[in-house]
Amino acid sequence: MSETMGRRERKKAATRQALADAALRLFLDRGFDQVSVRDIAEAADVSTTTVFKHFASKEALLFDLDSDREAALIAVVRDRPEGMSVPGALREHTLRMHSDSAADPEMARFVELTESTPALREYGRRMWMRHEAALAAAIAEATGAPEDDPGCAALAHFALETVGFARGRADARQAIEAAFVLLEHGWPAAG
Repeated sequence: MSETMGRRERKKAATRQALADAALRLFLDRGFDQVSVRDIAEAADVSTTTVFKHFASKEALLFDLDSDREAALIAVVRDRPEGMSVPGALREHTLRMHSDSAADPEMARFVELTESTPALREYGRRMWMRHEAALAAAIAEATGAPEDDPGCAALAHFALETVGFARGRADARQAIEAAFVLLEHGWPAAG
């Protein structure tokens, strides 16, 4: 029985990946608004019902690594080097994400697609900000603060918002740096 479950789970994962891959390929080729769920289903050789068994919406097809991102954010806080502040660790992570995105042509196309499509831009922002509570809890745990500490919640919120703040700026790296200087040292240090 466990072998059958293993095979079934592998098949589900393969179908899910095929759908996500087909959607990304079609969205990049034609644009998000020009691709229907039926187009995606046909490209992956499944029914439209199967698409919705795996993904709640058309937008969700592009944002499939949500739990991996949350785990990475929590690890950044928990596994930061000795002596590095939480804002410093989050700054380094954010800068690394930005550099990785800029260096990868496929990722640059993905970012362009999501930024040029209002529905995807808003969906992506909501998905990213869903990590706020988990990040705030990790910050509280790492600093010994109460779980519901408003300072930890504020740091989590504004650190996550930095990604959107930097997008579209002439020098995104400088925007990220400036935002984290403010988060770590406060207003007088930023001026």
